[in-house]
Amino acid sequence: MLKVFLAEDEFVVREGIKNNIDWSAHGYNFCGEAGDGELAYSMIRKEMPDIVITDIKMPFMDGLTLSRMIKAEFPEIEIILLTGYEDFEYAKEAIKIGVASYLSKPISGDSLLKEIGVVARRIEERKQEQEIARKYREDMKERTELERQDFFQSLVTGDRTLPYLLEKGKELSVDLSALCYNIVILKVWSLKHEADEFSGSVLKVQEGIADIAAKHGAEIFELNLEGNAILFKGDGEVAVADNIKSCIEELKQLFSEYPNIRYFGGVGQSVERITDIPTSFEWASRAFAHQYLSSDSDFLFGSEEGLHSQKENVILSEIDPRHIDRRLVKEFLRRGEPSEVEFFLDEFLEGMGKNAIRSTMLRQYISMDIYFCVADFIENDLGLSRADTQARIPAAELLADEKNTYDYLVDLISTALDLRQENSKGRYRDVVSQVMAYIDAHYSEEELSLNTLAAHVNFSPNHLSAVFRQATGQTFIKYLTDYRLDKAKELLLTTSKKSNEIGMLVGYKDPHYFSYLFKKTQGMTTTQYRAGSAGEGTE
Repeated sequence: MLKVFLAEDEFVVREGIKNNIDWSAHGYNFCGEAGDGELAYSMIRKEMPDIVITDIKMPFMDGLTLSRMIKAEFPEIEIILLTGYEDFEYAKEAIKIGVASYLSKPISGDSLLKEIGVVARRIEERKQEQEIARKYREDMKERTELERQDFFQSLVTGDRTLPYLLEKGKELSVDLSALCYNIVILKVWSLKHEADEFSGSVLKVQEGIADIAAKHGAEIFELNLEGNAILFKGDGEVAVADNIKSCIEELKQLFSEYPNIRYFGGVGQSVERITDIPTSFEWASRAFAHQYLSSDSDFLFGSEEGLHSQKENVILSEIDPRHIDRRLVKEFLRRGEPSEVEFFLDEFLEGMGKNAIRSTMLRQYISMDIYFCVADFIENDLGLSRADTQARIPAAELLADEKNTYDYLVDLISTALDLRQENSKGRYRDVVSQVMAYIDAHYSEEELSLNTLAAHVNFSPNHLSAVFRQATGQTFIKYLTDYRLDKAKELLLTTSKKSNEIGMLVGYKDPHYFSYLFKKTQGMTTTQYRAGSAGEGTE
């Protein structure tokens, strides 16, 4: 029910308008009245009516001034201006302000109701358009998340200019205004069987992480399939450090409530410039790489002391043989990401001693050991034959120097991760097939969504989105929208059903939204599509 407010200084006129119209019977709520513009303005700010009826000539504040102030603060409120003057200048000023209607007094109740009806229809149409646009944005939320991921990659790789980052951030509602920045990389996973990885507790933890990050004014981004990157901002290094410390304490409290959850976080170093955020991310990534070298849940802080540095001579006593451990490599092969290979390798080698790789004997030993570890992973974890394994991974040859060894190991591990990704596509193929079959069976249900399907296949929505995109090359919502509209086009060509009936049959109960979506995606209305296709058939 639309709310109507009346501002009129003549008591008799005001009482006549208020009492001689049965407002509720006509679908309106008469929410208030005032005898002058100044009092009316205060009451309007409180009542927030949809329509304001105001006289032009009033004490303390006239109707034009009131209208100007209302439109400046509440542009969606519609105004009907009443006047006993036939001065064209008033009308011109009213139009300039954005007044919906300019009426001469005296005016009958029926005439006023008729004019209010015109304005009310305009308001309803606008609200309907806004609701359609809101629903479309909600439907396209998955695409927005992808845009956020791309934006974060630009932020941490330094491949975009500062003006671009600021403009894109504003477009995605990411506020980058601050004096200091730092990044935390965080991943959580279940210690249970892989099938339970994205059920129950992990989903609740992911929701909790998002809530805690928001509470601390941080921006959270999806990172790869399972992890998050959290961007902290503040007025200085101390403020950011304190905020991160407080956030970590709350996160640890959250994780303690789920004994089957393991977590690991890498904290970067604070930087003062947006263009230096890649440096903070690098420190966080180096700290994060330690997750594969430890069996404990923890947050580690990147620091300059953690940088790999070489001495002139190899000191074998510095080498810790406990770190020459295949299990650490195997753990990385199972869960690591291609972007983490060099960070992991740096930390793995440094764990054995800062100069271990300079020893020819140890260099050969390490290379062969990692080679056999990779071969074992590919054969036993991924199920490739020995012949396929030998054909796919680079052979361990005599390695001339540290750089040659390092590059070989990066290539070797990266190849294994590529093979794992190929293998995972095969494993996820069944999941994607389930999703497509579910869409085929339920596309006519308006409630069908990414969340619905994620629950059906026991994945988190973000993980399912990434898997679906990886397997099909398009987002879930685009696939669903295209599927529904293809069905709609079939019905338009093969039946005489009305557009709104077809919309309901393909999952869109709101006929206005269906029409909006069809025209936005197909470039024409349903009527034009039906007529155009019919014309093509007669040629």
